[in-house]
Amino acid sequence: MEENKITNTYEADQIQVLEGLEAVRKRPGMYIGTTSLRGLHHLVYEIMDNSIDEAMAGHCDTIEIVLHPDGSVSVQDNGRGVPEGINAKTGTPTLEVVFLVLHAGGKFGGGGYKISGGLHGVGASVVNALSEWVEVENCVNGNRYTERFEKGKVARPFNYEGPAPDGKHGLYVRFKPDADIFEDVNFEYETLLTRIREQAFLNAGIRIIFKDRRGEEEVVNDLCYEGGIIQFVEYVNSLKHANMIHNNVIYMKAEKDDITAEVALQYNDTYTESIITFANNMATVDGGTHEVGFKNALTKVTNQYARKLGFLKDSDKNLSGEDAREGICAIVSVKLPDAQFESQTKAKLGNSEIRNIVDNIVCTKLGEFYEENPDIAKAIIDKSCAASRAREAARKARDLARRKGVFESSSMPDKLADCQDRRKEFTELYLVEGDSAGGSAKDGRDSRFQAILPLRGKVLNVEKSRLDKVYSNESLIPIIQALGCGIGEEFDASKLRYGKIIIMADADVDGSHIQVLLLTFFFRHMRQLIDEGHIFLAKPPLYKITKGKIEKYAYSDEERDKIFEEIGGGRAERYKGLGEMDKEQLWETTMDPTTRTLIKVEIGDAMKCDEIFSLLMGDQVAPRREFIEKNAKFVENLDI
Repeated sequence: MEENKITNTYEADQIQVLEGLEAVRKRPGMYIGTTSLRGLHHLVYEIMDNSIDEAMAGHCDTIEIVLHPDGSVSVQDNGRGVPEGINAKTGTPTLEVVFLVLHAGGKFGGGGYKISGGLHGVGASVVNALSEWVEVENCVNGNRYTERFEKGKVARPFNYEGPAPDGKHGLYVRFKPDADIFEDVNFEYETLLTRIREQAFLNAGIRIIFKDRRGEEEVVNDLCYEGGIIQFVEYVNSLKHANMIHNNVIYMKAEKDDITAEVALQYNDTYTESIITFANNMATVDGGTHEVGFKNALTKVTNQYARKLGFLKDSDKNLSGEDAREGICAIVSVKLPDAQFESQTKAKLGNSEIRNIVDNIVCTKLGEFYEENPDIAKAIIDKSCAASRAREAARKARDLARRKGVFESSSMPDKLADCQDRRKEFTELYLVEGDSAGGSAKDGRDSRFQAILPLRGKVLNVEKSRLDKVYSNESLIPIIQALGCGIGEEFDASKLRYGKIIIMADADVDGSHIQVLLLTFFFRHMRQLIDEGHIFLAKPPLYKITKGKIEKYAYSDEERDKIFEEIGGGRAERYKGLGEMDKEQLWETTMDPTTRTLIKVEIGDAMKCDEIFSLLMGDQVAPRREFIEKNAKFVENLDI
């Protein structure tokens, strides 16, 4: 009774007051989104963004980022450094304020920065809070200052070290992420390189040197792009291994007061669009007013010239936005004071004035370009009209499918073994490779919440197919039917029938190919399902290990060897496919929520995903082979 009394008491002394940076360490996800690898890399971006802000202010032209063998990373710039002296409000050195106080910095209207990506002023202090240690060297006005922090607290006090050597100026920050906070503290070089390369493109002429000293040989990328986002578009299009509709990138720029808007675009012969937007160098993955302005203007100009050049008659309907954007690769970058983002991760821009600025520049400049380059205008608009015809064919295919009852909510695939529960948050749909594995999955599942759909025939490669082909494809129709959320113009994620869609394929090269085909379909036509965390990959075992009455399963060669050590030898039977497992084995290894391993499919970087899908599923064989040969060692279940 006494124990219950204590448990149910809510007294004043139970209210916790977290001091300093304790709140960040207590709830890191509130500040960096996640403690996964994405959150780990976010620490580097926060410090790098401060240096980029110095570059945008015109005080820095070189930034060096180094991954060190001890697991730390350093960022050094040749900017002004942090102002020296004592902060009037706190009575402590300004350098200390920057690294110890949340929402402190030169980005809140004090005149230090007109334009800044680090809007919220939590960058340096959050990195400090989530690091095992941070070393800072600040060279400003010919003087050199240092300080060391450990887990968000001062470990070696702020100190004046004497004159800065050889006129050195700028800030050097080296930190080691705290392994007690993060799930993994090993930085991924390629992930960081993608973000760093973006910053070099977005800030024409700024030099960013990225070094990895963790291996036997130092890896160095020295990045500087005088052409800015023009070269950015050329780079993204080169990753698609596609043919260009026109050779030169179309570039436009406008300035109004302290706002700058840049747009660069080029069309290729693919059926997909790549529009990548930035505000103050932050990737706005959810778009915003600048993206809306760009899309509206592009559609207006395309229709205006389609009619002017005779592609559309007076009686014809306008081309849609999707038609105008088919095959486009565009970068939209705006820089403005007082940027209004929706969150600390800066995913969506909300400033209303930006929409009109971007709209006006595209309408004016793109119209002028088409007037001066009629052959290019004709080639682009001809592609848009072809997209419109394909969209009409897709509508007819969809209507035909509807008349046949294919996509009606009451029409479910013949092979679907549905579950009993109808609540989306509790249900799962397994997309299973092969009838044999599908049969075992149906027999072994928990029918209360698990539905099974065996895949029919070869999955269509949607990377090389327009939407009209998707509507008539026998391998994809059952999936669209089962999910219930439609596709194309009628896609509605709220109508999704299952909370988890789990792709379950064999642990071999054919199974990997099926996974990529399905992921390409979801990425190109139902990307919101990935964004909202509905898509998963099942991970079946590679081996069944037996010794006497002992039975264990291994999901990699390393796990197999570890089990051998634990049980003192044994026999390993390599599974050739899911169909070899009986219903009990399939349930225990791959379907039981208490024992299975599921891999959630996430889009950490949309541009990188676009590149990989274009490469793996495109027409050109040589780059695909090169990618597979380079990355095969990182894929656990790939047999070549």
